[in-house]
Amino acid sequence: MNTSPNNWYVASWSKDLAVGEPLAMQVLGRPLVLWRGPKGEVSALDDRCVHRLAPLSRGRCEGANLRCRYHGMVFAPGGEVVEIPGQDEIPARARARAYPVLERHSWIWIWMGDPARADPDRIPAMVGLDDENYYLGAGTLDFAADAQLVRDNLLDFSHISYLHADSFALGDAYAKVPPRIVELPDGLQYQRWLENQELMPGNSMLVDQWSNYSFRAPGIITMATGAYPLGTARALDLGAPDPSLPGMNITFTNQAITPMSDRSTRYFFSWGPRRDCGTPELAEQMMALAYRAFTEDKEMVEAQQRMIDLDPSFPMLGTHSDVGVFRFNARLREIEAAEAAREAAEGCARVHLPVHAGAAE
Repeated sequence: MNTSPNNWYVASWSKDLAVGEPLAMQVLGRPLVLWRGPKGEVSALDDRCVHRLAPLSRGRCEGANLRCRYHGMVFAPGGEVVEIPGQDEIPARARARAYPVLERHSWIWIWMGDPARADPDRIPAMVGLDDENYYLGAGTLDFAADAQLVRDNLLDFSHISYLHADSFALGDAYAKVPPRIVELPDGLQYQRWLENQELMPGNSMLVDQWSNYSFRAPGIITMATGAYPLGTARALDLGAPDPSLPGMNITFTNQAITPMSDRSTRYFFSWGPRRDCGTPELAEQMMALAYRAFTEDKEMVEAQQRMIDLDPSFPMLGTHSDVGVFRFNARLREIEAAEAAREAAEGCARVHLPVHAGAAE
């Protein structure tokens, strides 16, 4: 698990965090407790009471606060202890670590690193479950594998032709047609036309299929797809279609990869049609297909992890289809190196702050 804490991670679906019901979650190896207060506000702390390290996720919500169910300490949303039963004095160090949290696009996001760097603008534009233009379903799967293997799986679409031959059933096009890869400040974007394809399994109408797939650090994915009349790809010189161009089977998916520990990863996903191209029933069918296909991913990636763990030094052989994997992982290393250099420079600046005349007076 090689992922910077200075990122926004998806901790939960908003719909899964009810008022007054603490939720346990682990991100980057840290046990966390999230809870929703009476006004809908979300708080997140380390899931350890500072007294005897009992899990606060077994506690009880009292208004906006959280009471440990073991010996009754009460924690405010900021992490400070505001009540110790049988003791009037509260030590200054009686505090659990609190984390910045936001709700956007039907997800609860948590910032695991330096709170001063928690910039909400780093959360990309997405489509939430309540978007009036789409019918979307919501899903979650846990992988018993390192998050990097899950990321790598989603960066190399050539596996769709083989691993998902019986689910997505898209033939060998994804293995044969490379995407156009565009660099983003925080990741990569794949743009791809598949020409002369069936509209969907069971519908033999031939179309040009377009997909625009963005993969951002630390593992946030958006993908828009659409089908257009034959010849559209060539007419556009394989460029992106204008959003106003009439299309068919236009869909959107949000996905997020959250590392829980070195060998556990939670995968959040939504998928569904644009409302002028589908119905709630179609969204349900698409989600059933997604669960089937992503379970195929889960079983293969977990088997891959078990094989790697038998001999972690055994080398992998890269192929042309791995270009996105290599470029994204290199981009992550660049981002993390720049972040480390910035932190080091700021640390040096603090050490060498000038002492002004009269400062000791």
